[in-house]
Amino acid sequence: MRKSPALPAAVGHVIGYARVSTADQDAELQRDALQKVGAVRVFEDVASGAKADRPGLAEALAYLREGDTLAVWKLDRLGRSLPHLVQTVAELAQRGVGFRSLTETIDTGTPNGRLVFHLFAALADFERDLIRERTRAGLAVAKARGRNGGRRPVITPEKLARARELIEVKGLTVREAAARVKVGKTALYAALSSEGPAAHEATVERWLREEVAPAYDEMKADPSQALTVDQVRHSLAESRRRRKSKIAR
Repeated sequence: MRKSPALPAAVGHVIGYARVSTADQDAELQRDALQKVGAVRVFEDVASGAKADRPGLAEALAYLREGDTLAVWKLDRLGRSLPHLVQTVAELAQRGVGFRSLTETIDTGTPNGRLVFHLFAALADFERDLIRERTRAGLAVAKARGRNGGRRPVITPEKLARARELIEVKGLTVREAAARVKVGKTALYAALSSEGPAAHEATVERWLREEVAPAYDEMKADPSQALTVDQVRHSLAESRRRRKSKIAR
């Protein structure tokens, strides 16, 4: 039985993408090179290579259809990094879209071009594994030296001791002490309340006295009365409004 001839692959258009980092730079060189290889349309961006938000690239990717080829002047015009470049080209391949880079002479429509991108994908995996290995090694060394990873605490032990002295000895409020030691009021409340159950209760009591002053006396007179979240928010708003009106006078 004679087989029917295979249908030819869909032949699409070459769509160009150009990018410059600043408005002072000109994309004319890239534009001319892309038009010389038959780009019927060139999308452009003015953005740094590290920037994720690139409207021109998003438009180009949305415009591409099966059988089309996305062309760029150089590889670094498209990808923010090697893994990002490999991921973008792989997603294009899944849609039946080819990729071409003029300067590096890479065309995924050819066997050599596909081979190059297989090598790029392997390098991207190697880079990710290397970063993970270095991170684990760095954390292990830091732990061995008595340092834990993560963000440094906003309030150092010295600042906390100074703030406690200002509050307990000099009678400053938490807000005033926070301003003196140059930390946030919320961060200071959190640091004061993290020193055990008794410290937590004392800090909550202080917060009620200093920040929810209008409702404090009423609550102490009748302990059975429970303040709702809305009541606390309303009390805080009233307290702030009264302080502002006093300052305005």
